[in-house]
Amino acid sequence: MASPADSAPDPDAPPRIAVFAGPTATIGNSPPLVTSNKARARHGLTLRPELRVDVLRPQRLAAPVTVYVEAFSAHPLEADAAELYAPPDGWLDARGTFHTSEPPGGGIAVHEVELRPEDGLYPLPYMARQADGSAWDDAVAEPFAPAERARQTFYPDASRIYEEIERLGVGGDGHGGLFGGAEFDFFRPAPSGGYTRGLAAARRTDIGEGDIPPETLGEDFFIYFPFHLRAEPHLAALAKATNALQRTLQTGRYVGAQWLEGSPTNEESMYWFGLLVDTTVPLVGHSAQRPHQSLSADGDRNIVDGVKYLLSGVALDDAGRDRIGAVMIVDELVFAARDITKTDARPGGYEATGGHGGIVADMGGYGPPQLTYLPARRHTHGSEVRLPLLPASTTGVSGSIGPDGAVSIDTVEVAVKDGEGDLLATAMPHVGIVKYSRYGPTGAARDGRDEVEIMARIGANLAGAPLAGFVGEGMSPYGIMTPETDAAFELAIFSGMPVVRVGRGNTGGMAYKFDPLFITGNNLTSTKARLLLMACLLRFGALPPAADPRCPTEAERTATLASVARYQAVFDTH
Repeated sequence: MASPADSAPDPDAPPRIAVFAGPTATIGNSPPLVTSNKARARHGLTLRPELRVDVLRPQRLAAPVTVYVEAFSAHPLEADAAELYAPPDGWLDARGTFHTSEPPGGGIAVHEVELRPEDGLYPLPYMARQADGSAWDDAVAEPFAPAERARQTFYPDASRIYEEIERLGVGGDGHGGLFGGAEFDFFRPAPSGGYTRGLAAARRTDIGEGDIPPETLGEDFFIYFPFHLRAEPHLAALAKATNALQRTLQTGRYVGAQWLEGSPTNEESMYWFGLLVDTTVPLVGHSAQRPHQSLSADGDRNIVDGVKYLLSGVALDDAGRDRIGAVMIVDELVFAARDITKTDARPGGYEATGGHGGIVADMGGYGPPQLTYLPARRHTHGSEVRLPLLPASTTGVSGSIGPDGAVSIDTVEVAVKDGEGDLLATAMPHVGIVKYSRYGPTGAARDGRDEVEIMARIGANLAGAPLAGFVGEGMSPYGIMTPETDAAFELAIFSGMPVVRVGRGNTGGMAYKFDPLFITGNNLTSTKARLLLMACLLRFGALPPAADPRCPTEAERTATLASVARYQAVFDTH
């Protein structure tokens, strides 16, 4: 990706942050819009008696309106300190008529307020109904409705969320302005919500989107609710997002970036970005366990904490370069992306894996963020697998291993980046994860032929994935698998597919190097090891295949060991 290196943002301009919408993001989701009882009563619909009060949802006024707010109604003890307050704007008599002085017989003291459309969003009852006049009680018109009869609850980008936080968010000191004067640009490389009918001139900037054509669920955007319509992103989406972050951040306009994604998977994306994206500004990931606008929505606070972290400069060294790498900020803690994992679907449901740190900073409560340690692993502008270091093309493998023992494996050239330096989706490696468990099939063959899943994947990789490999999640912490599994993996290795060993679960120890043919993943989880192996495949290409993977020559074994050592050097430092 040919471009100038990062440059410092204009010191006289407000700090600017790039915000990226990722897939299946609870932090970018909202509860379904439910028709209020006010609307039901207005249109003669059956009321929902359990809705004693209508839920208020942020909406825009279409015209100015004057309202009268009862004095001393903002807090139960306001009237207890009435002598500290200025007189009200007036009084309403029993008929609701406004008076500038208290009417005979008394009245209700009020503040007179003119609400205008340009003020922004106001919490109001939701008045919309379905096309047939019935009330909305869920996101779908009827249970298990197809996509064309379902409303989206996910936002197409984060702009509306940030607007609502800016407008309605209240700090502990009673003030708003929780973003500290920062300005934002919003991008949607792999968003959770999509414009199925397209959108004209959504983002006209030289680095953002212009007109948005009609988008397709599962290709352009990725939801998990309604659950029967859920869609998962594939490797092409990860490549697109990587290019978007790299291209945006290399402009030098931003003090940092925020990535919003679903809580089960954000840890993987952030580790990948920390490996691939060549930038000197901090990368921050955010997730939520509860949707935006819901009771105790944790995502809003995580976003505000992320802005606070980026504006504080705590992540920067004396030269103004990020010294921590990609992080996730959740529940007022700053986790290194390499080490964080989700353990439960509740606030506080994140842990640092690996047993050796992982929490790099505390958000400091009312004070500034405070560092607790600096990660020793290489990242972003120091990563050995960052995007600018990846070759334009590398070597893959293609061929077959027949059931009769016939072998035909050739090396092939795999384009990694296009002429602009963007990562090609077609180059993304296929890396599978195999879990160890004791008590395998009785009489399993020690040559690996009974490991049918691995054998089938080797064949599929040779047929259609020239860059491929495996992660073996073995005993904790050693990474040891069964002899039968190791035999199948050796066939993969001499077919050009590197294999990484890691321990299962949240291991606190390091996987040992029992066999130089295998890469050891230290204390990485299997999902993180998969991503690092993918990045290494893009950098170094496939291992050199043997003419007969079942019986490699000494020279072929030596060549393979040398290639594996290059991989191991990266795994030891990232």
